[in-house]
Amino acid sequence: MAKVTVTVNGRRRQADVEPRLLLVHFLREHLRLTGTHVGCDTTQCGACTVLVDGRAAKSCTMFAVQADGSEITTIEGLATDGQLHPLQEAFWEQHGLQCGFCTPGMIMTAVGLLADHPHPSEREIREGITGNFCRCTGYQHIVNAIQQASKKPAAGR
Repeated sequence: MAKVTVTVNGRRRQADVEPRLLLVHFLREHLRLTGTHVGCDTTQCGACTVLVDGRAAKSCTMFAVQADGSEITTIEGLATDGQLHPLQEAFWEQHGLQCGFCTPGMIMTAVGLLADHPHPSEREIREGITGNFCRCTGYQHIVNAIQQASKKPAAGR
């Protein structure tokens, strides 16, 4: 067993875990944060994307022990004081989701994108989300949502 200490959504968490435990399973099973989805376990779909030290990372190919000492933000940590994050709000308003399976990872990827590029072009948005698959929307509404959120100052936090 290995001891892991992380700050998840602003709360310090500690656990003893198997060294081979993936971060996605640590979040879902140990911390009960089930908004981070398991889609492919091969880093292809992006449904498991979270922020690790402010950078988008696919948690299905990262061991929990690799995150030791890190600050992690999951989809559950975006809303503050009952207010949706600008990207969550934009996905809702622009119909950027259908089944919703890819949505948490897509939003977390977009948060990372907007942190690096606060006002991306449509092409930069499309390139920025290439590691995230959506089988329902055709992507246009997702792109529209990210464009809408990019007009709000808090979108990349």
